Amino acid sequence: MVKPLLGASVLVMKNHETVFSKGYGLSDIENNHMMQPERTIMEWGSISKLFVWVAAMQMVEQAELDLNEDIQTYLPDDFLTKLSYDEPITMLHLMNHNSGFEENIFDLGFASADRVTSLEQGLQLAEPHQVYKPGQVVAYSNYSTSLAAYIIERITDEPFYEYVQKNILEPLNMKQTIIHPTFNGQENLLENKAKGYVLSSPEHFVESDWYYMSMYPSGGVNGTAEDLSIFANALLSKEGEISPLFTKEETLETLLSQSYSANEHVSGIAHGLWEYAGDSRGVTHGGNTTSFSSNLHLVPEEEFAVIVLTNQAGEMDINYGLTALLVGESEPQAAVEDLPNTEELEGSFLAARRPHHSFISLYFFLMPYQVKPIQENEIEINYAGFTANYVQTSPYVYEMSHGDTIFYPMKQLSFQVENGKVQQISTSISDYLPLPAGKTTPILNAYMVLAIVCVLYFLVAPLILVIKAIINKMKKRRSSQISIWHAVLVVCGTATLVNIIVLVIRMLSSYDRAYAEVAPQILLNGFFSVIALLSMAFMAWRWPKSRLLIIQKITYSITISMTVLLITLLLIWGFYG
Repeated sequence: MVKPLLGASVLVMKNHETVFSKGYGLSDIENNHMMQPERTIMEWGSISKLFVWVAAMQMVEQAELDLNEDIQTYLPDDFLTKLSYDEPITMLHLMNHNSGFEENIFDLGFASADRVTSLEQGLQLAEPHQVYKPGQVVAYSNYSTSLAAYIIERITDEPFYEYVQKNILEPLNMKQTIIHPTFNGQENLLENKAKGYVLSSPEHFVESDWYYMSMYPSGGVNGTAEDLSIFANALLSKEGEISPLFTKEETLETLLSQSYSANEHVSGIAHGLWEYAGDSRGVTHGGNTTSFSSNLHLVPEEEFAVIVLTNQAGEMDINYGLTALLVGESEPQAAVEDLPNTEELEGSFLAARRPHHSFISLYFFLMPYQVKPIQENEIEINYAGFTANYVQTSPYVYEMSHGDTIFYPMKQLSFQVENGKVQQISTSISDYLPLPAGKTTPILNAYMVLAIVCVLYFLVAPLILVIKAIINKMKKRRSSQISIWHAVLVVCGTATLVNIIVLVIRMLSSYDRAYAEVAPQILLNGFFSVIALLSMAFMAWRWPKSRLLIIQKITYSITISMTVLLITLLLIWGFYG
């Protein structure tokens, strides 16, 4: 089912000429402003990354940057503090999103401009852990792209936004585009910026926050569709002519050439752009912020481009569905030779792009990427309630035959299988890995059951304590020291659960937060746990000296067990840091 669309600017180019440009819907509901491709400014999201890769190739032309050099050569001493492997990270790794960094959603984007810092400070504040060996796993990384931009800052000795303004925007005469994270110096462009919206229910849109980034090179560009067409035009090859972005014809050829692929039969990465297997080879990049979404698709051989900008969060049908119709795509055909059995592919997998050292990791475990064999040479993929079917076209290579638009960016799958077990699933935009040994499906199910038991206990136990306190007051009974510490233990458990529920609700309402916003609640988890541990210690000290009834011993033992279980689950799922 196609979801309703609020507003979009759609532009199509052929042979370096605009053949279609039209605005659809509203850029501002309240003021009834129509969408205009030549005037309406929108957030481009991750299309912004292309400015980093163009700048990097400009540095290569000038012999200021080597794509295969260790990036530590260009960085201050000890700038990266959370590396786990001795193998060097190169600029090419950053371009291919396989430098090994985990996902870190904190301190990436903010709803308010006053939280924006310098690019250097933003990178230091949001540094993720390196969790994969460089070159081993593709895990889309905003941090990697912004780190590449910072390297360009170091080489040029000027802020990245100034470099882009002087070396990309001005030479191309892109006057309706700005990369500065707070529009500094070009505040007049704010007058034409669209409002962004979220589809909250069928045909009902809610205005959302604008998106401000300290690591703006990853997604902070704002501009019109027509300005983006100027940039796209400069990336389309024209025989015998040199792109205005470069001084050598081969530089653009290199930028658009494949730089990584998991398998010779699937599309890969072209120096930061994603390859797309249509009627002709395409390169593409989409973008999403809290309230805007976009897609830029280039077909160099045909000198053809499609641009879609929307002021709606998470829009897929127009961004990818319309683009697929315009660029064309062939139906997958199963190969005639004997192919591996689909049965060995069945299982649950996690996106390589995910947090490893944060409570946010739990979200990914609750919604795994599930592979299910359907019939010979056909599998079904299920993710977050969406499904798609894929047909095997060559050994361990599958192409999407039909399914939800959420799968459009990953129309090809390549399975790496060893000894009958899937080790890795590669798509053109991200890899998927088997569940970790300590968190397989049976273990996850056990955790879930234990968590439910724990939650129920600490919801019911306080009520029992209140009833017991009322009865004791009526009968004028004094509470023993051990019973007081037991009550403190129960309160700590319940308070911890309430704190976590509030934390989850806050993250669901807006995940674009500074870590400082959630740090107090993380500290509260630790505070309640310390008080709980002290309570258990006092209970253990008073236990031998107290004349406890059997029912009291059972109750206290259960509470202690539930508290230990709660603390263990919090440790496993990263709710302490």
